[in-house]
Amino acid sequence: MASSTVQPISLYSAFDRISAEIDTLFEHLLKAPEDARARLYDAMRHAAVGGGKRLRPLLLVTIAGLFGVERGAAIRAAGAVEAIHVYSLIHDDLPAMDDDDLRRGKPTVHKAFDEATAVLAGDSLHALAFELLADEAVHGDPFVRIELVRILAEASGPDGMAGGQMMDLEADKQGYDLHTVTRLQQLKTGALITASVEMGAALGRASEEARTALRGYARDIGLAFQIADDLMDVEGDEEKAGKALRKDEAQGKETFVTLLGLERAREQAHILTEQAVGHLHGFGAEADLLRALARFIVERDR
Repeated sequence: MASSTVQPISLYSAFDRISAEIDTLFEHLLKAPEDARARLYDAMRHAAVGGGKRLRPLLLVTIAGLFGVERGAAIRAAGAVEAIHVYSLIHDDLPAMDDDDLRRGKPTVHKAFDEATAVLAGDSLHALAFELLADEAVHGDPFVRIELVRILAEASGPDGMAGGQMMDLEADKQGYDLHTVTRLQQLKTGALITASVEMGAALGRASEEARTALRGYARDIGLAFQIADDLMDVEGDEEKAGKALRKDEAQGKETFVTLLGLERAREQAHILTEQAVGHLHGFGAEADLLRALARFIVERDR
């Protein structure tokens, strides 16, 4: 098993590589036509190209790589996950939702363009995700492609990210206990992280034993990620984060920090990280990047 120390050079070079690959994919897919749709394409590019951790694509591509999947195919599947993630951020930032002015260090789409364009840009990225997964370039077996579509659709809808977002909106009207906040975050944040892991395994036709271990890993890093986000919202630097912080506190929302306190929340994030690493005991050094990713999640500052 790898050392408990994060290996920043290999991890950050992996982030740089996946960011460049995803940007290249979106730049290719989102070339603006010379007609009235150009503004829509520009808005999609504004949101999708540049910035962001690309955590979900890195998870998918790394796990697919464990099972010998060709990287180009995995990048296209990872682009589908990132398209869903970016669409959710565009809609999340709208005045009807969180009403944010800054995302990934630049103006949100409705600020850079307008609300109607932002809605359409989100809708179009949602559609693009499934267009990518339906393409034979992702996998030659249509049954694998159908499984990828199913995984991502379930993670995006009312039993996943959208359901968690609805619970978050309702949190303004009612206080949530720790169990409910955990469920909210498992849907809003964790579902897409888990989908990234499951899609990587599906691309590689991993055994059920391997998939079970990887689901456990995904579940634990998903919660650790959100606890780290809650800690960052209280203690973080807005310039580094590239977005507004301390909004949950201002809105009186319950978070892992308000329910557990800073120290217990930080301790729980580290416990979840070590549990996640434990799920990888059946893998060797080839999974060291996944171990480093788990630890990075609670140590990051953005």
